[in-house]
Amino acid sequence: MLIWLILIPVIAAALIGLLRTPGRATALISATLTLILGVWAVLAATYCPECSNSACWSAFGGSTLQFRLDLPLSRIMVLLSVIVTFAAILGLKAPDKDAERSWSISSLLLSAGAIGAFMSDNIISFYAFHELALIPTFVMIGFYGRGDRRTIGWTATVYLGLASMVLLAGLLLLCAETSAWSFTDMAANVAQGILPSPGSTCLIAALLLIGFGTLVSLFPFHSWAAPAYASAPTPIAMLHAGVLKKFGLYGLFTLAYVFGPACTELFGCWNNVLLLLLLGNVLWVGYVTVSQTRLDNMLGNSSVMHMGYLFLAFAAYVASGANNELAFKGASLLMLAHGLTIAMLFLLCGQIESQTRTLELDSMGGLATKLPALGFLFGLAGMASIGLPLLANFPGEFAIFVSCFEGWAPGAPLMDGCVLGTIAGWFGNLGPVQLTLIFALWGLVISAIYMLRAFRRIFEGDTALTSERATGLTCTDLAAAAFLAVFIVLFGIMPPVL
Repeated sequence: MLIWLILIPVIAAALIGLLRTPGRATALISATLTLILGVWAVLAATYCPECSNSACWSAFGGSTLQFRLDLPLSRIMVLLSVIVTFAAILGLKAPDKDAERSWSISSLLLSAGAIGAFMSDNIISFYAFHELALIPTFVMIGFYGRGDRRTIGWTATVYLGLASMVLLAGLLLLCAETSAWSFTDMAANVAQGILPSPGSTCLIAALLLIGFGTLVSLFPFHSWAAPAYASAPTPIAMLHAGVLKKFGLYGLFTLAYVFGPACTELFGCWNNVLLLLLLGNVLWVGYVTVSQTRLDNMLGNSSVMHMGYLFLAFAAYVASGANNELAFKGASLLMLAHGLTIAMLFLLCGQIESQTRTLELDSMGGLATKLPALGFLFGLAGMASIGLPLLANFPGEFAIFVSCFEGWAPGAPLMDGCVLGTIAGWFGNLGPVQLTLIFALWGLVISAIYMLRAFRRIFEGDTALTSERATGLTCTDLAAAAFLAVFIVLFGIMPPVL
């Protein structure tokens, strides 16, 4: 059954490209089928593992591609993929018929590649499916992007191409050292004590962190990301920032899970460096986000900033020797929530541009008077991005923050009966993860500053001339955003559903 989650969008893309069938209609049928099948597969893998937790497809001279939904994060990532794909296709609004076909084909191929990567047990196919998904991103930015699209497209191609080569070297070296070419076999071999040699451990970890980290936009390998998301057509920005960007985090957490307590031996030598780099995401990129004057650039940088919290969860998980279950669960919740939230924000960004024909924050104002539904939906997505309780981002962020103190106990007071002495004793007992969290929490304030400011400039105040142009949203425009909003609220109120 799982192979059809990949074949359906690929077949639909072929029909649009070769037979010239209607682009959006064909893509929407494909996205609907994939959504239904994806939810069915996730539920089946959860409640009937013996029925539908894996599928194999033998090809290529007898080699086997294994697709599984019993890997630790695969079900959540597949669920995220099918939800965002459906919303992206439903809200697709291209300038002409040729662009509609191109956008539809690219969205479907990107979705197929992401789903294939998240379901792959074989590490080489896991890598290859991600590379398939990158190609339509480069093409769409180069042909249909905003601004200096060719420069941005080439920059993203160079960054991600080099990162992919570094990542492939790390994965090949890791597979050779553990004598395994799938996550399942690697877990079995690691349990038997087959680990990378001490001399190669730090090199493998560096290659994996640089490769995966660049794909996730880890500071300082992040400068390609925000311009690429801001330039890409709306459905591509939704799928890349919301779904494909999680590939690197999925890979890191899956490998840490596979290695178990030995993950500290693999990644531990770089854990403190990672803590410093993630602060660059939260603080440096956070202040860069505050300074943005265009909505698309602000959202692109916001997406990069929030990756810092997910790397914080990874560092806490590695530091605990894979014993910090709360960090793992918090990261899985936040990956899903961030994917839904940033996809909805980019969808609304596209709708704002189509209504006002500008994304300059200083050129807008009073849009809520003309389009109150758009203002409400943007406000909901913005509040979720900030981390407001009862919306999807909050449970994940809160779990990550608490997980940083798992196993930590405050030290004895330096001066009996003195509050300051007690506090000083606590700080003397803090480890690198706890100290990093204290600085990273400032990111919550930064998020509130840029998101509330953007909402005020776009939707409140006097009605600007750009807002006067607004003619109203279609039913499909509202339905696409409302579809994502339902899940943002559902997973915020009831995170145990996941």
